[in-house]
Amino acid sequence: QQKRTKDFVVMAGADKNWYPTENAFLQMCNLPIRVVCRANAEYMSPSGKVPFIHVGNQVVSELGPIVQFVKAKGHSLSDGLDEVQKAEMKAYMELVNNMLLTAELYLQWCDDVTVEEITHPRYGSPYPWPLNRILSYQKQWEVRRKMKAIGWAGKTLEQVLEDVDQCCQALSQRLGTQPYFFNKQPTELDALVFGHLFTILTTQLTTDELSEKVKNYSNLTAFCRRIEQQYFEGHDKDSSTTVAARSAKRSLLR
Repeated sequence: QQKRTKDFVVMAGADKNWYPTENAFLQMCNLPIRVVCRANAEYMSPSGKVPFIHVGNQVVSELGPIVQFVKAKGHSLSDGLDEVQKAEMKAYMELVNNMLLTAELYLQWCDDVTVEEITHPRYGSPYPWPLNRILSYQKQWEVRRKMKAIGWAGKTLEQVLEDVDQCCQALSQRLGTQPYFFNKQPTELDALVFGHLFTILTTQLTTDELSEKVKNYSNLTAFCRRIEQQYFEGHDKDSSTTVAARSAKRSLLR
């Protein structure tokens, strides 16, 4: 008799972020997921980043290592791709991480108005004063140091938005009219793109300029809706990922 796969416990922070990239990837692999929120999840993670997964006595963080860990367990979304397609997939994943992820961090931590009105209160919400302020400023310092290291510290908002637009244009052209980036079946790239575009489309900021860049590409917004419907909406009404998505009140379908 086949042993039941252990639950993949997704350890998330207490900020009501349900981390759509990692959850989408695990859902696409049809793995049992349980989301657990902890205020100190960031400090429990081996890389200092959330979410991370906890399976049995093993702890893995960040999408790349999670993909490799899941592959070692016999689940892969990209086995059907040839070597050229795998190389192309990795190139687009690098583009998304270099552009969209960095732009999200820039908007959340380098735009002074957004930092004071939204990011600091949201990031510090699980903690009492003055710890909430101390940890928020510590995180802001870390992100701004990273931005300086990669040459983004001196960018204007307009330049960042232009980078996002160019990234979305490249993704839109690659997707075309296909349901997924490599036609009929989702890969890690689909999970990654969904996670970042969904975050951009649903995260409250002081300006809608970032989300408007994504909305200019109708096939990308349709792609996000399709994945949300297929893997989250009604997929399992009692699953913790669906509950987390509902509790965060973040849906493209509303």
